[in-house]
Amino acid sequence: MGTAAPTAVAQKRNVRTAAASGFFGTTLEYYDFLIYGTAAALFFGKIFFPDPALGTLLALGTFGVAYVARPFGAVVWGHLGDKFGRKKILLAILLTMGVATFLVGCIPSYTAIGAASPVILVVLRIIQGLSAGGEQTGSALIAFEHAPDRKRAFYTSWTQSGSQFGNFVASVVFLPLTALLPKDAMLAWGWRIPFWLSALIIAMTFVLRRKLVEPESGKQPQAAARATVPLVEVFRDHWRAVLRVVVGGLCISPAGLVYVFGLSYGTNVIGLSRSPMLILVAGSALGMGITIPFFAILSDRIGRKPVFVIGLAGCMALIPVWLGAVHAGNWTVIFLAGFALMDIFLAMPTAILLAAFLELFPSHIRFSGMAIGFMLGIVLTGLLPAIAQSFVQDDPGNWGQVAWLFAGLLFAAGVAVLAGPETYRVPTRELGGGLAEPFPTAPQGNVTQAGHKYVTKPDRTSTTGPTP
Repeated sequence: MGTAAPTAVAQKRNVRTAAASGFFGTTLEYYDFLIYGTAAALFFGKIFFPDPALGTLLALGTFGVAYVARPFGAVVWGHLGDKFGRKKILLAILLTMGVATFLVGCIPSYTAIGAASPVILVVLRIIQGLSAGGEQTGSALIAFEHAPDRKRAFYTSWTQSGSQFGNFVASVVFLPLTALLPKDAMLAWGWRIPFWLSALIIAMTFVLRRKLVEPESGKQPQAAARATVPLVEVFRDHWRAVLRVVVGGLCISPAGLVYVFGLSYGTNVIGLSRSPMLILVAGSALGMGITIPFFAILSDRIGRKPVFVIGLAGCMALIPVWLGAVHAGNWTVIFLAGFALMDIFLAMPTAILLAAFLELFPSHIRFSGMAIGFMLGIVLTGLLPAIAQSFVQDDPGNWGQVAWLFAGLLFAAGVAVLAGPETYRVPTRELGGGLAEPFPTAPQGNVTQAGHKYVTKPDRTSTTGPTP
């Protein structure tokens, strides 16, 4: 008993460090994406492109380049993470993303170096997108594999909280700069400050990740797994799980509805004041960052599916209420329905989706399977604000069609998750058929098929249950 205590203390320290590194890593990822979008919309067209008429359009086009690069990054980083371990790959992702973000703030203008300026911008943006393809999944994965069996969703959820905190910080970082600096100063050098500030998050996250201990799942892949190419095995044996992640990942689509489409629809189409809408966006992001861990705890106790489905049902009910309020300019309902939609009902599936999806894959292809499926889902959701905008472009009253679009997507996400296994009670080492890998037959006990190999189900009548 004398040696068990230090091991338990070290394990608790590891999982907390992993959760913290995931929080700050995804804070950096989403901070980077949003400050780039803001800078592209406000400044890049004049700084990096010679034609004022096309500059903003071209600058926003560079923003979308990263979304195209993300799935390719998921393939590369997922493969490397499964083959060579989680810790070293996460450090590489962090440095790649961080250095690229910092260097965007150092690019000379078109006036200074000519056509090389936008070329460098696009190259760095591609690098950002490639690194983002592995960051969120990798951050969640290392927390997931360190976490106790019955607290996987809680520790993994801090990665999602970090994404919302990154959205919040990015949405407010330009406010004091634009208020204090004259327009010429912002164009000359002020816009660079948010990119340089990312170095603080990089340094903090790097220190945390250096302290991480490689989880057992990432140290010694099984002999059979080492001989395979993770990507090939993912699509050959686990394509159903990948498809479930892609479709289930549509559950986060209401974020694009509020943060992107709603902001544009409310201000540009309906004519609402921009400041209150920005307050709603920033407040929703901050609120989600706070509520997400609590819903993750709930799912660790009652299961993934109940929390997921209740959250989707609430979103489907509130989306038409919120859109109708935006169309009518009713600020009371806009704020009440908006905060309830984002900070309660959307927070519920967001809190558990990383843990629930990671639980679908065995350890030796978990990084690849999750990263590929999740990034494909993100690319699909990234297209939705533009599709929704096309519905109301000619008739602002067509917001009902937007509501039906998102209701259909959320329904599909719910079906995808409900059709899969309930995995919150399965020990981590048995997930995705983990114990079945070395053996030609199924392990002893109650088993079921989950669309990929065997998954051991705990005996619900047992009085002991999995080790906490």
